[in-house]
Amino acid sequence: MPIFNYKGKTKGGGIIKGEIEALDIDVARSILLRQQLIILWIKKKSKEIVIPGFGAKVTEKDAVVFTRQLATMIDAGVPLVQCLTILANQSDNKLLAKTVNSIKTSVETGDTFSDALRKHPKIFDTLYTNMVEAGEIGGILDTILNRLAAYMEKSMALKKKIKSAMVYPIVILIVAVVVVAGLMIFVIPTFAKMFADTGGALPVPTLIVMKISGIFKNYTHYMVIIIATIIFLLRRYYKTEQGKLMIDTLTLKLPIAGLIVKVAVAKFTRTLGTLISSGVPIIEGLDITARTAGQKVVEKAIISTISSIKEGQTIATPLGKHKVFPPMVIQMIEIGEATGALDTMLNKIADFYDEEVDTAVEALTSLLEPALMVFLGVVIGGIVIAMYLPIFKMASAIG
Repeated sequence: MPIFNYKGKTKGGGIIKGEIEALDIDVARSILLRQQLIILWIKKKSKEIVIPGFGAKVTEKDAVVFTRQLATMIDAGVPLVQCLTILANQSDNKLLAKTVNSIKTSVETGDTFSDALRKHPKIFDTLYTNMVEAGEIGGILDTILNRLAAYMEKSMALKKKIKSAMVYPIVILIVAVVVVAGLMIFVIPTFAKMFADTGGALPVPTLIVMKISGIFKNYTHYMVIIIATIIFLLRRYYKTEQGKLMIDTLTLKLPIAGLIVKVAVAKFTRTLGTLISSGVPIIEGLDITARTAGQKVVEKAIISTISSIKEGQTIATPLGKHKVFPPMVIQMIEIGEATGALDTMLNKIADFYDEEVDTAVEALTSLLEPALMVFLGVVIGGIVIAMYLPIFKMASAIG
């Protein structure tokens, strides 16, 4: 639907500027009049040219701030439509402001808040909209929004820990590749020409390095194309159900599988605990948790658990059949079910595994740093030594 910019005066004399989404200008006017605004001017917004990949986007941080502010205003007794108007007008993010205006228009035309949010799945996911729906039904929307904000903040913190742990090794590896490629393409050929002019047999390590240098110099563009093609095909394959399951299964066999499991368990327990404590039914909560798991092995385990629960089993029993969930987690879930405090127990497990992720990330970082230094030393040092061996040989022969 088209968007209209407007400027209006409230009953109290205040001036409001904003955007509204409507079928046409007459519908936009009627919506603003229902809000008891005196319209000073209204006009259709001109279309913006958006270059793919460079347009505005709503970050997790933007969504958290929006959720916190909305919860505070609703708790203070401000009507929902007025809350959305204020948040749209004060937002620095153009896309978020446009989205909030669209949500406000949907609410004004009769949609529930959760249904209005569902029209924007790229910003508000299934977890978000279902929790909002539970809050609307239970009359505790402000409480639910605060829980959502807390959940999102903890999820962001977990992602930040993983990303910060990966930055250092990735940077070191990129530097190593650039340095080695530079040596192979520009430096080694100079040595090779010098050795060819002098004649004589060269040591085996020198010959090997020169051969690799020749490959780099003559076939670099082919290597880049092959690597790019492999990455592209792997990404395409990962988007398929079978590919995602296979790759996610393989990642659980890597040396860092322990960290991957801890992250998966922390996310699973945090999501399910937040949903149950917000009043979402257990089956629906598990279904949402499976769709937002991010790990296909975990998703498959949860879907299998849903089928077992429908047949009358508890959560702990079918989950225990899947090795991805540690025995301690299963036992704590079992205790939570027995005591009727499953949501509390799930949140405790999530807190514990958040700390475990912290410890695992620190251990991984402290292990990777010396390992990468040794790797760089061996590779670059080996190249240098291989190229100087003929020089040492010639020097000893002259001596």
